[in-house]
Amino acid sequence: MGFLKMTVAALPFALGACAVTLPAGVTAPGAGFGVVAGKTQAATGKRTVWVQNAAQAQQVADDVHAMTHRRTISADTAVQVALLNNRGLQASYAAIGISAAEVWQQATPENPRVSVGLLGIGAPELGLFRALESVVAVNLLDAPTRQRRVAVAQADFQRAQMQAVVDTLTLAAETRRAWIDAVAAFETVALLNRAAQAADASSELAAQLGRTGALNRAAQAREQVFDAELAAQAAEARLAAATAKEQLTRLMGLWGTEVDYFVPDALPALPGGLKSTAGIEARALANRVDLEVARLSLAATASAYGLTDATRVLTDLEVIAGAELEREREDGNVEEEVLPQVELEFQIPIYDSGKARLRKAELAYLQSANMLAETAVAVRSEARAAETQYRGTHAIARQYRDVILPLRKLINEESLLANNGMITSTFELLADVREGLGSQLDAAEAKHQFWLAAAGLDAAIYGGGGGGGGGEAGGVDLGGGAAPH
Repeated sequence: MGFLKMTVAALPFALGACAVTLPAGVTAPGAGFGVVAGKTQAATGKRTVWVQNAAQAQQVADDVHAMTHRRTISADTAVQVALLNNRGLQASYAAIGISAAEVWQQATPENPRVSVGLLGIGAPELGLFRALESVVAVNLLDAPTRQRRVAVAQADFQRAQMQAVVDTLTLAAETRRAWIDAVAAFETVALLNRAAQAADASSELAAQLGRTGALNRAAQAREQVFDAELAAQAAEARLAAATAKEQLTRLMGLWGTEVDYFVPDALPALPGGLKSTAGIEARALANRVDLEVARLSLAATASAYGLTDATRVLTDLEVIAGAELEREREDGNVEEEVLPQVELEFQIPIYDSGKARLRKAELAYLQSANMLAETAVAVRSEARAAETQYRGTHAIARQYRDVILPLRKLINEESLLANNGMITSTFELLADVREGLGSQLDAAEAKHQFWLAAAGLDAAIYGGGGGGGGGEAGGVDLGGGAAPH
């Protein structure tokens, strides 16, 4: 009975620090994901989901199947599928939940430790035992440092949210670029296939003239080797197209029968005008999520420094309260006596005064501050480079579209007229066609580079380019094209 009274009396002391206000939302199944979904929607116009149960997984599978199976997908569709279906992204979202659980854990007081012991068990003159000891141990530093520990955990929680946004935007940007690469590769295949028809005709004509003796063997070989080389180029282009499409498939997280989808045969034509890039540096500084991650890292380091400073000398301080029930036999009677006891347990800072830990915390803060400054410099530079790339590739692609290709077309038309009038030979006509093929391939590649630069422009504003984070081409519609693959 004395033991029970002692335990009841000690519990209020042990549990007195339990009252705490738990930060809002950290215990919810989707803790913190609303921030990620909102920022992703604002930057890309696409939705994303954190899959945590079978019903959600089935819904995502149905949505992905409806968007891709036996369909020709646009860049926007590819990005949406990736944001819903990429499992690496789901792993990044799980990190948010882990950080939320850590906030929850730090906001929860430490459990008191109860120890019960029996001495003199089986003493014949005293019955079952001679003495009973019971203590309750409580960490006295738990409550005073809890607020700082929760602040550190909350800073890490916010950083995990922003890192998930970075991962989401990075995937969006990579998927858009992969779609552009795949479509450009199939456009090259189409151009080479059309050129192969002219090359086959040239090679066949050379063989016929060779049989009549009108063309020597060297001239025949020149026509035939061009046909053979073009066939090899076409095979390389088909391989590159298949590889590019597989990269897109991987980013979208597709497998099994879901890989049965198509992409257009050509990228869309150049836009009539360029998007405004005024104030792109300021926009990048205001919107880049990786810069926000660096800021939150600095805040987390500052919070950790405060905690280290608060516990620099005394890291553990425990109070141990309890009682000992002693039993003795006197004059044939067993008498019991309850003796209360209190102990204070702590480390003596003889060797480790905490200066080394404090120095490490100071240097960690300095490191985070410099990383934030470096990230800001990089963000500005990436924004300027993206603008230069966007305008430069557009000028190059427009030069091919407006000047070079029309001139090549004129040359071909005049060569055809001259051939019909018996002024030039068929081989001269085919030579012009071959030279025109080179210009067409260069023009297609220039257009390819422009659309990559267009995709990188908003990636420089929101993230997802070389500096991490991701974005899309700001509402640019890349869904056009010809026959699918």
